[in-house]
Amino acid sequence: MKIKRFEFNMFPVNCYVLADESCETAIIDAGCYYKEEQQRLKEFVEGNKLTVKHLLNTHLHADHQFGNAFAAREFGVKPEASQRDEFLLAGLATFCKSFGFPINEEPAQLGHCITDGEIIRFGETELEAISVPGHSPGSMVFYCKKERCLFSGDTLFKGSIGRADLEGGNFDDLRESIATKLFVLPDDTVVYPGHGNETTIGYEKMNNPFFR
Repeated sequence: MKIKRFEFNMFPVNCYVLADESCETAIIDAGCYYKEEQQRLKEFVEGNKLTVKHLLNTHLHADHQFGNAFAAREFGVKPEASQRDEFLLAGLATFCKSFGFPINEEPAQLGHCITDGEIIRFGETELEAISVPGHSPGSMVFYCKKERCLFSGDTLFKGSIGRADLEGGNFDDLRESIATKLFVLPDDTVVYPGHGNETTIGYEKMNNPFFR
């Protein structure tokens, strides 16, 4: 599986485009806010002759789904996320206003609600959706056992964890999710987070200050 990482918007968010030899593709966290960012994503998909099968969201905070409406139009797929985060769609404009910038467009509604343990398939690739509430009620990570990699959204970062002070967040739930659902994965699992650089499960178990 090939992994292309983009950094999008003012926060900035990691957007991942995953593709295997079939050229079927999953996009994770299409956070492209600006027109030029949207064009970069489109050019990459079209230039590599990729067929987008899934538009996945680790969670539905605004910075991770700014580009959902654009991607849904361009690639003919609807966003997928946990139903427990669906309430966040209604607050997108308020979120943007609170940070002093306009909403780029109305959010796309979910086409499919992902459940814990669901297997998401494209080409020969399988991702397991794992529910990890804490950063948001519906936070999900996507784990590829075959490739030993994990797309962790804002749950786990290199040397840190996600915020738990946003609407619906819970610090105890966040730590519990990481300890019981992520730290049980193989130590060499590469973690691709929603912000910043990748890490590994083993490194975080040994070094993350929130678990010492």
